[in-house]
Amino acid sequence: QVHFVETGGDAVQPGASLRLSCTASGLTSSTNRMGWFRQAPGKEREFVAAVSRGGGRTYYADSVKGRFTISKDNAKNLVYLQMNSLKPEDTAVYYCAADRDYGVDYRNWRIYDYWGQGTQVTVSS
Repeated sequence: QVHFVETGGDAVQPGASLRLSCTASGLTSSTNRMGWFRQAPGKEREFVAAVSRGGGRTYYADSVKGRFTISKDNAKNLVYLQMNSLKPEDTAVYYCAADRDYGVDYRNWRIYDYWGQGTQVTVSS
């Protein structure tokens, strides 16, 4: 069984930083592309960031580029999302996902095979 444990979600003020962590069990992160997606109320699931199997390539949505950093520690089967300069529009449930087949379109949530339960991030004054 594949199981993700996500931590780090919180309620913070604009400009704050958070680091989300995703612990992957039942799979090897080094053989999977890993991604973060988010979904806000009334909106579709949105691509946030992705990292390649070895961690050498990263990709970001334009809305978070320069503020968020995705990384992975394959030795520990951990994936991180460092979020800086948080804005109210970052408020959403954040999901960790794994793409075992390394699909072409990493921005498409439908190509990902496994998903975490989600963790709530709320940014408000």
